[in-house]
Amino acid sequence: MSSAPKQPKDRVQREITRRTIISFSVFFVCIGVGIFLFSKLYREPISAGYLQPTLRKVLVANEKLFSLFYSKTRQAKAFKKTDAVTKARVNGGVGMDGVLDTATWRLKVVRNPGDTLSITLDELKALPKTEVVFDFKCVEGWSQVTWWGGVRFSDFLKKYNLVAQSGMRYVGMITPDKAYYVGNDMPSMMQPQTLLCYELNGKPLPQNQGYPLRLIIPVKYGIKHLKRIGFMYFSNEKPRDYWAELGYDYYSGL
Repeated sequence: MSSAPKQPKDRVQREITRRTIISFSVFFVCIGVGIFLFSKLYREPISAGYLQPTLRKVLVANEKLFSLFYSKTRQAKAFKKTDAVTKARVNGGVGMDGVLDTATWRLKVVRNPGDTLSITLDELKALPKTEVVFDFKCVEGWSQVTWWGGVRFSDFLKKYNLVAQSGMRYVGMITPDKAYYVGNDMPSMMQPQTLLCYELNGKPLPQNQGYPLRLIIPVKYGIKHLKRIGFMYFSNEKPRDYWAELGYDYYSGL
């Protein structure tokens, strides 16, 4: 009795061998390319901002992509006041040294060169109050549902005749001691949940949460929520940003 032909099995085995060789070849090529790119990036000198230029280009590209898909109607998920924590965690203290006296504090808003508004806390409180309860997210990896109250940024612009400034691309904010500063894109600032905030859990802001006035911008990570606002200005160029200069993403959107 003759044995069954082995030719089909041989072809299958050769095909398996061929595909295995191709797979391992591609695998080792990818490893080689990865090692080459990593070593090239590792040797690349760090520029201003504690980051290699190549990585900064990647962050800028991500920012452009996020901006393309940003919607003016987009809002962070809203929660009930009863969902908010009773003690909000502090996400940093740069620019918060010393106790600030509200008797002398003023919000300085540069409308145009040589034209600066000086606004008291009572003047801000006289505007319609808005409250937001949302999940505050920190780049360190934690989040909390928190309850804030203050003036909607878009309402603030209308009240102080800053409509022309709202057509600019960015808003810059700085603490009174100028130690901390952020820049935010105007579309995110005009989002209806963005507040110039003077209350936490229905009470005046604690000193460590940015008393007397801080920014709450729910579509951004906490590094963009500047505490203890002293100065505000508008620009079509990116304002300086404390953490972006230390290598973080400038956009920091959620």
